[in-house]
Amino acid sequence: MNILKVLNLSKKSVVPSKKIPSKAKSERLFTPAHNAPDFLSVVRSHGDRVAYEYFVSPTETATLSYTEFADKVKAFSSALTQKGLAGKRIALIGETSPEWVATYLAVLATGGIIIPMDKELAPSEIGGLLASVSADAIVVSKGLDKALAEALTGHSTLTSYISMAKESAYPDALLWSELEALGAADAEFAYPPVASRETLAEYLFTSGTTGTSKCVMLSQKNIFSVVNAAAETVDFCPDDVVLSVLPMHHTYGLACMLAELLYGMQICINDSLRHVLRNMARFAPTGLVLVPLFVQTMYKKILSEVERKGKTRAFNAGIAASRLMLKVKVDLRTRIFADVRAAFGGRLEKIICGGAPLKPELIYAFEDFGISIYEGYGITECSPLVSVTPYYKRKCGSVGPAVPCCSIRIDGETVNDLGFAEGEIQVHGDNVMLGYENNPEANAAAFTEDGWYRTGDVGYMDADGYVYITGRMKSVIVLENGKNVFPEEIEEYLSDIDLIAESVVVGRRAEDDSVSLVAVVYPAAEKFAPEAGDDEKLEEIRLAVRALNKRLPSFKQIKEIELRAEEFPKTTSKKIKRHLIK
Repeated sequence: MNILKVLNLSKKSVVPSKKIPSKAKSERLFTPAHNAPDFLSVVRSHGDRVAYEYFVSPTETATLSYTEFADKVKAFSSALTQKGLAGKRIALIGETSPEWVATYLAVLATGGIIIPMDKELAPSEIGGLLASVSADAIVVSKGLDKALAEALTGHSTLTSYISMAKESAYPDALLWSELEALGAADAEFAYPPVASRETLAEYLFTSGTTGTSKCVMLSQKNIFSVVNAAAETVDFCPDDVVLSVLPMHHTYGLACMLAELLYGMQICINDSLRHVLRNMARFAPTGLVLVPLFVQTMYKKILSEVERKGKTRAFNAGIAASRLMLKVKVDLRTRIFADVRAAFGGRLEKIICGGAPLKPELIYAFEDFGISIYEGYGITECSPLVSVTPYYKRKCGSVGPAVPCCSIRIDGETVNDLGFAEGEIQVHGDNVMLGYENNPEANAAAFTEDGWYRTGDVGYMDADGYVYITGRMKSVIVLENGKNVFPEEIEEYLSDIDLIAESVVVGRRAEDDSVSLVAVVYPAAEKFAPEAGDDEKLEEIRLAVRALNKRLPSFKQIKEIELRAEEFPKTTSKKIKRHLIK
C-alpha cells in the first residue's frame, strides 16, 4: 500500500460547505418502491447495468446484471411457491451474495416472513432462535452448510432446509441452484398481490449490545419506507460504485444495499474483512457504507504508514497549502493526496457512516483527502434509519434531521449549555416497528402513551432540527452526587490516546456507596516495545490518562485503569457488547 502522508487534525478545521444542488441535480434519480414486487419492478428496469460484482474464487470475480438478478429472484420465488413455502417463515443465514439478497426479496415478494440471522452465532443458539419464531424453513450459505446441517437435523419446527452448497449434509436438503432452475422453467409465474403493507414481513433479532436480544417485527411498509428515505437523502447516483462491507443480517447494511439497488448502482461484494483495503484498490469504489470502527481503522492504517515512512512534516505542509487554496475556491486535494486516495482505489468520494458515534475529527481528516463523510443515526426497531446529515448542509457532530418517513422529538426537561432541551430521542413514523414478538412487557416499555418509540438514546435537537446524540440511557453511570456520566463521551476522549486501541468505561460502586469511573482498556500493541510487560504498559497509559483528566471536570475523571489481554467482544456490526463488560 503506497500511503505516504499523515493527517493534520486541527479541531478548528471547517468542512467545506457544498452548494445546495440545482433543480436538475436535485431531481429524484430513483423510482420509489412501496413493497417487494414494486421494488423488483424497479430493479428490472435497470436492465443491463451491472448490479453485482462478486468473487467466484480468491482471485476471480463475476458480474450479474440487473435483469439477471431480477430473473434470479423471480425464479426462486416461483420455486418457493411450487414447494409450498410461499407465505411461510423462512430464515436466511450466510455471507453476502446475490443469492442471499435474492432469497430475502423472494420471501417478501411471495408473502412470507423473512428471518435474517447472524452467521457468527453458535449453531445451538441459531436453533433456539428458529424455534422461538416457529421458522418453517432455513436457507443456508455454502460456508455454513456443514455445521448447521448437523445442528439443525431434527429441528422442532423446520420442514425444509435449503442449501447454497453444491451438495448438503442435511437429510433431504433442497439445493438453491436446483430450486432456481425449477423456478426458471415456470414462464407463467407472477408475483401475488400484496394484501397489506402493514402485515408482518420480517423478524430481526436485536444485536444485544446492552442485554438480551429481542425479536423485532417489521412490515413491508417499515422496510421500504426506509429504503426510499435512504435513497432520497444520501448523495448517491446511478453511476456510483460501492463496496459492500457490512453484514446483511444487520438492517443498516441491508437497507443501504436495497437503496443502492433502487438507484441502479454497481455493488461490489467484499469477500473478507481482512481484504477490505485490498478490495478497495481492486474495485475503486466511489462510495462506502461503514460503521465508525472501519473509518477509524482506515485512518489508523494511514497514520501508521506515514509514521513509518517519516513523511509527517511534508504532509502537514500539503494540508496547510490545500486548505489555503480552498479558501480561494481552488481544490487541489485529489492531486496533493493522490497517494493516500490510491489506497482506497483512487475514486472514493463519500462515506455514509452509522451504527455508533463517530468522532468529528475523522470527518475533518477525510475531508482533507477530498472524501466526504455523512453521519446517520438509526436503530433496529426503526428499520433502522432515523436521521442522516444532508450532503448539501452538514453539521459535524450531528446525525442530521429526521429522514422523510418519520418525525423525531426530544423528551426531556433538562436544558444544556447551548440552550436546547436534552433528553430521550423518540421517533414516530412509517419506519417504526410493529413491536417485539411475544414480548408484551418489552412492548409496553418501548412506546410512550401517545405512540412514540422510545429509542433509549439521549440527545438534543438544534433550531434547524439537527439531532445530536450524547449517550444511551441504559449505559448512563449515576454518581453518588446525582450527576450523570455517559461513558461514550469519556471513551471518545480515550480514543485520542494512541496507546489505547479500545476502551469501555464502567462505574464501580465501593462499600461506602461511592461510584468511581474505571476505564477497561485494550492496549494498542504496536505502540509498545515487543518486550514491554503489562506493568510497563499500564504505567504509560496511566500517565496519558492523568493528562486527560486535567482537561475534564472532576466528576468525569477516570479513577482507575484495568488492562485487557484481548479485544472486547463485539457484535457483527462491530459494536462492543457493553453488557458483557463488568
